[in-house]
Amino acid sequence: MKPGKLYGVGVGPGASDLMTLRSVDRLRKVDCIAIPRRDKFSPSIAWTIAEPNVGEIPQQERFFLHWPMTRDPAILQPAWEIAFKEIGDRLYAGKSVAFISEGDPFIYSTFIYLYNHAKKNWMDVEIEVVPAVSSLSAVPVVANMPIADGEERIAVIPASYSLGDLPTILKTFDTILLLKVSSVMPQVVEAIEAEGLLDRAVYVSKATMPQQKIVRDITSIKNDRCDYFSMVVVCKKDRSGILEGKKIKGQPVLGVEV
Repeated sequence: MKPGKLYGVGVGPGASDLMTLRSVDRLRKVDCIAIPRRDKFSPSIAWTIAEPNVGEIPQQERFFLHWPMTRDPAILQPAWEIAFKEIGDRLYAGKSVAFISEGDPFIYSTFIYLYNHAKKNWMDVEIEVVPAVSSLSAVPVVANMPIADGEERIAVIPASYSLGDLPTILKTFDTILLLKVSSVMPQVVEAIEAEGLLDRAVYVSKATMPQQKIVRDITSIKNDRCDYFSMVVVCKKDRSGILEGKKIKGQPVLGVEV
């Protein structure tokens, strides 16, 4: 029997109406939808986003997977192996399976681990990845902060893994998107303050969701345990406007010294 097709489907940053037409189409047509959640007592954020658009599909199977939110390989690896087996059993029974993830499947997504496993172990399984709106574009939009134009350079950093590099990153890049700030807000605020960039920083949690929160004085939440779905955007704009002919720090503009 020919194995079924595996889909990685991004469902967007939070608002159901930001799902793409393609993602909705794929989810309505597959035999099975694999729904990751952190434990059996927690809802799946991805399915909360997708369900209003997918609706009820007769004979379609929806099954939950235990996908722990931890860095500990001793916890992660056994849970992943169980999840991979559940997906693989369905694929090799000839069923198509869509694995859903918040945001985009290839940007800090749990789907990447499944994708790597499939490429290595299920070489006869066809894989299709459906891209989506990610928090990298949604957060700056809800914060009203254009992130780049002209010569501006962007850094996307998981803050909890990069605290030691943060001062250099803040100096080097024009716009910095700091993900995974929930457990390291004190250090993030201190680093931004040390660079004199507090007035250029905004905190956003649960962007596009009903519980969306925007904080422009990040010192006010310095000691808070912030939401997992949160980001700090630092936007200097020192190099913005070059395409309008503006002088940028004494550099030539469009080849003409000003």
